[in-house]
Amino acid sequence: MSIIKKNVPAEYLALIQKLRLIDDTFFNVCFDNNTEGIQLLLRIFLDRDDLVVKRVVTQQSVDNLYGRGVRFDVLAEDSDGKLYDCEVQRANEGAVARRARYNSSMMDTRELEKSAKFSALPETWVIFITENDIYRAGHPLYHVERVIQELQRPFDDGAHILYVNGANREDTPLGRLMQDFFCERAEQMHYKELAKRASYFKAEVEGVNTMCELMEKFGEKKMEEGRAEGRAEGRAEGRLESARATALALISLGKLTISQIAAATQLPLEEVEQMARA
Repeated sequence: MSIIKKNVPAEYLALIQKLRLIDDTFFNVCFDNNTEGIQLLLRIFLDRDDLVVKRVVTQQSVDNLYGRGVRFDVLAEDSDGKLYDCEVQRANEGAVARRARYNSSMMDTRELEKSAKFSALPETWVIFITENDIYRAGHPLYHVERVIQELQRPFDDGAHILYVNGANREDTPLGRLMQDFFCERAEQMHYKELAKRASYFKAEVEGVNTMCELMEKFGEKKMEEGRAEGRAEGRAEGRLESARATALALISLGKLTISQIAAATQLPLEEVEQMARA
C-alpha cells in the first residue's frame, strides 16, 4: 500500500491544497499527457465540439541558436495537425503582445524542417489564460488576427492568438471553466475531467507524492540559485575591496589625480575623494 513520503514538510502538504489550475506548476502537472483535459479546454475556447486532441506535452523547450529560447506550458496537437500553445499567466506583463508574437514564431521554428516548403507550416494557436481582464473591456475572449488593412480581409497566415479572460465568471461553459481554474477544492469544480485530475494530485497518495517531489526539486533549485547569487555577491565584494586597496596605494604614491584614480579603479569619484581626505 502506498504511503505519503516521510519527512515531507507540513507546509508542502498545505500548499498543495491551495494550488489552482491558474497556478503555473499545477496547470502543467494536471495537463501533462492529459488529452481529455486539454480537449475540453480547446473545445470551449474555440466553440468546437468536433475538435479532437491526439497529443499533449508540457514544459516543451525550444532552443534558439541566435537568441532567447522558449518553454511552452502546454503544447497540443489535434487530429487535423493544428498546434496549440496554452499558457497560464497570473501577471499581466507575462501575457504582453510581443510575447504572444514570440511564442507564435517559435512554434513555427520548431515545426518547419530545413528546406521544407512554407506551405507545410501548420495552423497555430497561442492561447493565454490570464488571471485578469488585461484589456479591461469585459469580453470573455479576445481574438487576435492579422488583416490586410486596405482590403479589410484576413491575412490568412494560419497564426492565431487568443486571450481567455480569467476574470469571467458568467454562467456559460467558458465562465464555469474559469470558475474551475480558480477552485482550490476539486469537489467544487464543474467539469469532472478537471476535478478528477485535480483530486488525484491533492488527495491521492501517488499524486501527492508527485507534487511533493516537484516542490522539493523547486526548493533545491531556489536554494542553488541563492547560493550562486551569494557567490556572485562575494566575488563582487572582493573586487570592490581590491579596487579600494588599489586606490589607497595610488593615493599614497601621489602620482595621479583623484579623477584619474577613480577612472583607473572604477570607483565613484566621491568615494576616492573621501579616501584621499581620510
